[in-house]
Amino acid sequence: QVQLAESGGGLVQAGGSLRLSCAATETTYYYPMGWFRQAPGKEREFVAACSATGGTTQFAETVKDRFTISRDNTRNTVYLQMNSLKPEDTGVYYCAASVTRPYDYWGQGTQVTVSS
Repeated sequence: QVQLAESGGGLVQAGGSLRLSCAATETTYYYPMGWFRQAPGKEREFVAACSATGGTTQFAETVKDRFTISRDNTRNTVYLQMNSLKPEDTGVYYCAASVTRPYDYWGQGTQVTVSS
């Protein structure tokens, strides 16, 4: 029953920044959340994750030191701040929640395109 909705994607020039948001309908409990991305013709890959409280975070090696993940549990929203974007960051970005099992709820995705 948890619904997730991503927003904030768009077209940005290399070196630029975007902040993605993922809002969840569940407001009683907070869940571990993750961000994933998928480029055309490629497998979905892990980008970042955040614990239910936001106290611990994890990043893919390709994005650490450029991306940050955070959450505002008063809004039940997680964010992915993406800085120093590269063309290889292009893809559809999805947020996912671990509600009853790992990453069992997913948003619809938001397109991020980074031009050279």
